[in-house]
Amino acid sequence: MRYAVLSRFEKLDYACNEAMNTLCTNLEFSGRNVKKIMFTSCRPQEGKSFLTLNMMRTLAGLGKRVVLVDCDLRRSMLESRYVSMIEGEKLGMTHYLAGQCQAEDIVYQTNIQNAYLVMVGRDVANSLQLLSTPLLRQLLDQLAESFDYVLVDAPPVGTIIDAALIAKDCDGIVFVVSSSLISRRELIDSVNQLRKTETPILGTVLNKVEFDSSTAKKYYYKSYYTYYYKKGYDTKNGKPEKARVKTTKKKPVHDDRP
Repeated sequence: MRYAVLSRFEKLDYACNEAMNTLCTNLEFSGRNVKKIMFTSCRPQEGKSFLTLNMMRTLAGLGKRVVLVDCDLRRSMLESRYVSMIEGEKLGMTHYLAGQCQAEDIVYQTNIQNAYLVMVGRDVANSLQLLSTPLLRQLLDQLAESFDYVLVDAPPVGTIIDAALIAKDCDGIVFVVSSSLISRRELIDSVNQLRKTETPILGTVLNKVEFDSSTAKKYYYKSYYTYYYKKGYDTKNGKPEKARVKTTKKKPVHDDRP
């Protein structure tokens, strides 16, 4: 198997790490048959590829075998931004869809345990023609048999029609929306386009939300502390105990009425 090195990862703060863990948990509750998941957005630069890559890292860290398939054949952001080294000739989706290699030739083991990558190979202008072949479905189905999750990084649905073609071969869609960037009309049009594929939309991720990360950290710690305190958790012995309820003796009420 070929080998690729992924690097230059952005450092995630506490709130972002918790959000990634929540997203991965929600995906696991989507059902056993939901394995091929497509990530898309309305426009470029909404953080779709960043989210997909970090979802792969988080799931792999949880012990899941995950492969990320880069299907943005016209403008791949994953290769240019995160792939720092590959062994041998670079082969990818465009080579496979054009019939120039086999499926096993384009799956790269990465330096992240349990994480694998299928790159684009080379950018093309005729992506629609390549994605229209039955080879895409065959590849995704084959990967779904060997991996727990197949995460597909697709182009923005509001820009080109490629995402709609890819969605037909997937089990579910995760829609990434950048906060304060996309209009309501644009969002509705993109969602309607995806619904035509009859592939269920698993959920929407609101990205690039600005808030005080220290406040979020305090919120999470306060929530966890309140939960365990109400449950009566004994922090000294590490064992649950009965909840302690403080009570006060009520004073008698004197009725002065005649």
